[in-house]
Amino acid sequence: MSVTDHCGPRLARRAFCASVVALAGAPMLALPKRAAASASVRALAFQNTHTGEALALPYARGGTLLPDALRAFDNFLRDFRTGESHPIDPALFDQLHTLAAITGTRQPFQVISGYRSPATNQALREHGGGGVAQRSLHLEGRAIDIRLTDIGLADLRDAALSLKAGGVGYYAQSAFVHIDTGRIRRW
Repeated sequence: MSVTDHCGPRLARRAFCASVVALAGAPMLALPKRAAASASVRALAFQNTHTGEALALPYARGGTLLPDALRAFDNFLRDFRTGESHPIDPALFDQLHTLAAITGTRQPFQVISGYRSPATNQALREHGGGGVAQRSLHLEGRAIDIRLTDIGLADLRDAALSLKAGGVGYYAQSAFVHIDTGRIRRW
């Protein structure tokens, strides 16, 4: 006899939801306090494909963003052509952190493009071919072009799409995935 047969569909749905919630929380109950506390630390690792620079550090503990780390990430994700930097949307870091977790990567994100200055964006529009938006979210520090060496590009794209957290662009020929904190869309 199923739960639906015994309780009716409404109670079955409630029982199912209650069991899902209980199962989802069970792993956290088994963690020692030290492991649970460290789980709240959010960190990222980057490698810039143009400059060769690398950076890996935590950017948040619990619900608190770490200002020094955010400034370091802003500088790291600067427009490598002009040297200009801009504050990067912390929601973008959270997307990247979640992507790293769901893909299981052990490698840093390879960064093709982070912040883009207006001059660089215009030059790319004029000389870089298609795909560069006039009002690109790179100009606002709300977009990043990335790849991972241990995760297939299509798998990275699919993981980014599963977040339903912003735009996802797939550039197979150029070997990168674009993610941003704008409205949900894909191309």
